[in-house]
Amino acid sequence: MNDTSPEMEKRYHAMLMRRSGQERLKMGCSMYDAAKQIVKSSILNESPGLTESELKEKIFLRFYGLDFSQAQKQKIIVGLTG
Repeated sequence: MNDTSPEMEKRYHAMLMRRSGQERLKMGCSMYDAAKQIVKSSILNESPGLTESELKEKIFLRFYGLDFSQAQKQKIIVGLTG
């Protein structure tokens, strides 16, 4: 669904492009941090007693679980959780 008119999309895009690359990068990082906090809170709400390693694994799987094969995910999880 897209309820934004093409004119408003153009205006929004133009506003973003007036920002410096550094500002746009900061915006992106801030949005990622906010999304990660929401995911972390959701996971902890479902499973409050997780260890730090278990939490890292669940956050990784929530964000990237569909992007890798099972073998790749296991290697990444081992790297994340030691």
